[in-house]
Amino acid sequence: MGLTLIQGNFRVIKAAPDGDSIRFYPNNPKLWEKLPTRVTPNRAGGVQLRLDSIDTLETHFQARGGIGMQHQPLEFAHSAASELLKFVGFKKITRNDNEVVTAAEPEQVPGFILTRFADIYGRAIAFAFKGNSDEADGSSIYLDKSLLKKSANYHLLAKGFAYPTFYSKLYPDIRQELASVTEKVRKENKGLWAEDKTKKGFILEELETITERVVILPKLFRRLLGYLAINDGSVALDGFSNYLESLNDRLVILPEGHITGFDFVVKVEGQNIKLTTQPEDLIFLEK
Repeated sequence: MGLTLIQGNFRVIKAAPDGDSIRFYPNNPKLWEKLPTRVTPNRAGGVQLRLDSIDTLETHFQARGGIGMQHQPLEFAHSAASELLKFVGFKKITRNDNEVVTAAEPEQVPGFILTRFADIYGRAIAFAFKGNSDEADGSSIYLDKSLLKKSANYHLLAKGFAYPTFYSKLYPDIRQELASVTEKVRKENKGLWAEDKTKKGFILEELETITERVVILPKLFRRLLGYLAINDGSVALDGFSNYLESLNDRLVILPEGHITGFDFVVKVEGQNIKLTTQPEDLIFLEK
């Protein structure tokens, strides 16, 4: 099965793109109808993309509860966002204090995506590319390793600005290629891997531990933030494992193929927390 090629433009003014999400406007908005799951376009046909297979540090994230908008350490969060925008062709970006883009040079840049479904939030899950494709708009394309390496997704992993985060619909050969480049940049201590504490572990002392100081897998950050938001101001982790279990994030642990929950691979001892498995060895099941 191939992926649907959709040509168009990236636009970011009045949006808040981060390292793994950007707004895309197709030349032919009717092509969204080719996807088996429904996207949520705006009135101009633009759709928020979620870059397939990667997760970058959050520049702005709000969990349900009373702790407001938060972010991960901004050095790498901003680096990922800047690298994505530079990669697709933006020369200069101006943002306000809320991360919203107020000016861009140029105002839009040409690009194309390869996609085959949307997530539960109506975002197209896609591999994103700069420039124009020689293939026909709307055609079915096989994503081989050569084409993969031209994507923004691969580029951000290779630069060390993104974590791999794989879901079950991803083709195994593509996953293996992305896992390989992840292992390479981690050995080189490239980008965020020089500071990563996901598998080494860290002690959660206060909210600022994960918003200002500790670099961890964004999915773990989001789950921690969701827990802290309902924890009445306490950072005590004694209920975190049960909280994770209640969310029922299902995954497969490679290579043994063990199907379990996210709580199984998150180890909590007092205030020390870590992931027991490298992120590229996990395949999450779509909800």
